[in-house]
Amino acid sequence: MDTAAYLATRRSLHAIAELVLAGPQYRQHGDIRLAVTPGGFATVTGPRVRVDGTDLAVDGRRWPLDGQTCAALADGAGLQASALGDVYRDGTDVRLDETLRVDPIVTAWLARCWAAGDAALRKLAPAEQPVLWPEHFDVAIRVDQTNFGISPGDEFLPEPYAYVGPPEPREGEFWNQPFGAARPIRELAGRAAADVEPVTGGRGLRVDRAGRRRGVACGGDPAVGVGDRGDRAAAGVGGVERVVGAGDPDRSDH
Repeated sequence: MDTAAYLATRRSLHAIAELVLAGPQYRQHGDIRLAVTPGGFATVTGPRVRVDGTDLAVDGRRWPLDGQTCAALADGAGLQASALGDVYRDGTDVRLDETLRVDPIVTAWLARCWAAGDAALRKLAPAEQPVLWPEHFDVAIRVDQTNFGISPGDEFLPEPYAYVGPPEPREGEFWNQPFGAARPIRELAGRAAADVEPVTGGRGLRVDRAGRRRGVACGGDPAVGVGDRGDRAAAGVGGVERVVGAGDPDRSDH
């Protein structure tokens, strides 16, 4: 997978998630939550808008994303594009008039990662509803003051990863990020689900600069399992691996 195409696509999809989906939804309903859907993601309240592969879909109409701007996409769909800088701090830096670059191979890979995370989180905590947050663009849940999720990549890791961040700093080889621990999806995808189930997973909490909780945990180490939910986290890892393992177009390059 071409790194430049990956970074440009992730940045463009993040912009669409905030400016075209979550922003208009928040202005109407005060809700920034998005949901993972087949092939992409969607709003959870009106206006009903979703990203399906490399298209924006609204009421049976579709617009290609690549080569468009967020302003043009919103206008075509009858929406008022809106940033969410008044709601959170770590949003997109894409301008409304900036040309978007959306690669179909990268888009399909990211969609599989979000779908894998959504499926794993539902297996981990069936009573919880996973949310795709437009701020950090990760799908996550919170259980017993612990957040679990999958990120498409950021300043910590420039590729999709599963992560866990406890509320207090921890020491040890497992805790390999400032917020806790992270494992690239390509590493999880390379292991068979049968090999994962016995592994004790970590769990924890990620807290962003504004103090809001976000997060994800899949994967772990038998020596550093946190709390009593290691078996549930391991089951979540299995869910991620079974879905993501269906095929990264080129794990060796990215």
